[in-house]
Formats: sequence, structure tokens, C-alpha cells
Amino acid sequence: MNNPLTHFNEEGRARMVDVSDKENTSRKAVATGEIHMQPETLRLIEEGQIKKGDVLAVAQVAGIMGAKRTHELIPMCHPLLLTGVDISFQINQEPDSETGLCSITVNATVKVSGQTGVEMEALTAVSMTVLTIYDMCKAVDRG
Repeated sequence: MNNPLTHFNEEGRARMVDVSDKENTSRKAVATGEIHMQPETLRLIEEGQIKKGDVLAVAQVAGIMGAKRTHELIPMCHPLLLTGVDISFQINQEPDSETGLCSITVNATVKVSGQTGVEMEALTAVSMTVLTIYDMCKAVDRG
């Protein structure tokens, strides 16, 4: 029987896919996430008034670290030698007309020259970045 689920062996047990026969190619993945907050919280972030420190700088480093350690968090991910991780932010100061909340959009671009893709690393980078923003701001906004 042809098994289209590559993370399972013939017995239906979990396995990490063997990529040893694949050629090294340049690969890139981009992921985007968004965190919503009260306008006052965004103002505090922009003015550097959050007591835990520079929220976006710390979140950026957390995102990069998350991308680098994805294989430790996601069981079937291969450990990769990433060639680049870039985390960028778009500040959305205009409150949403329905919720009244502002937001920060996070973009993660991850690159590798390897035998497998970096989609999970890009998604993990965005997740860690957004979670860090929340963690650093939760004392003033648990929204």
C-alpha cells in the first residue's frame, strides 16, 4: 500500500522522514502572525515604557531563537543549519473599527541551503515572537 503520510512508516508508527537522497537546494519560507492589543499598550511599547524592557527587540531575538530550535519543539522536524532568519514588524496604530484594538503584524523569513524546507521554522519564529510580545505586556493588557 502506498503511504502518502510521510511521517508514518508501513506499520503506522511515527518516523522522521529520510531526506538523505534529496539534493541541497536554497529554500525560503515566510510566515505572518498578528497580535492585538489596547491602543494604550501599543503606545507603551512604542515609547519603551513596558517595565520588562524593549518589547520588540526582545521579541525579535525570541523569534530568531525559536526558528533555530524548532527541531527541539516539533518532534519530526529535522535539525537544520539555517542560513538566515529575519523578523520584521508592522505597527498598526489605527484601532480596528469593530474591536477598538491596535495590532502588531510579525513577519518571519527563514532561509536554508538544505534537503528539507523551513516552513515549520518560519511558523515557530512567528509564534515565539508573538508569544514574547504577549508575555512582556500581560501586566498591562491581558486582552
